[in-house]
Amino acid sequence: MSDEMVELILDEAREKMDKAVVHARHEFASIRTGRAAPALVEKLMVEYYGSDVPLQQLANISVPEARTLVVSPYDKGSLAAVEKAIRNSDLGLNPSNDGNVIRLTFPVLTGERRKELVKVVKQMAEENRVSARNARRTARSDLEALEKDGELSKDDLARAEKEIDTLTQAVEGRIDDALSQKETELLED
Repeated sequence: MSDEMVELILDEAREKMDKAVVHARHEFASIRTGRAAPALVEKLMVEYYGSDVPLQQLANISVPEARTLVVSPYDKGSLAAVEKAIRNSDLGLNPSNDGNVIRLTFPVLTGERRKELVKVVKQMAEENRVSARNARRTARSDLEALEKDGELSKDDLARAEKEIDTLTQAVEGRIDDALSQKETELLED
């Protein structure tokens, strides 16, 4: 019984830590690098017939050139609402509307802006590392409760805690790898 409980606790911790890595990568994708990427705008909320809808549900987003995004709304009546949502976002882009599609041209990032974005990405990485550590703390307290109740020996507790620590280090390494990849992407011209 106790082995099953330990595995259950470890699996839950592994799942939470994997989510932290996925979340970090998703957050990194939303940071502008001077290149056009659909992830930058697809989650923008557009007011469409009285309710907020993510842009990806209202339009096709394509990248015809390295610094250009083309947003083609499925319903041409939503063109003005999509344009307004992009203009009001914190992306700092000026959409150009030709009546059928919206073109977004990404200017080259300045050196100062690149450094600011690196700081933002580092902060995101740290938040996700903290999330992984919180999963470790929760798993440890669950394991210690099992040991206190007599369902787990001290040796089994030590083994499980060592596995949790190894898992946490691996997850932090994956977050750091994603961070260094994004930093490189941000700092290259």
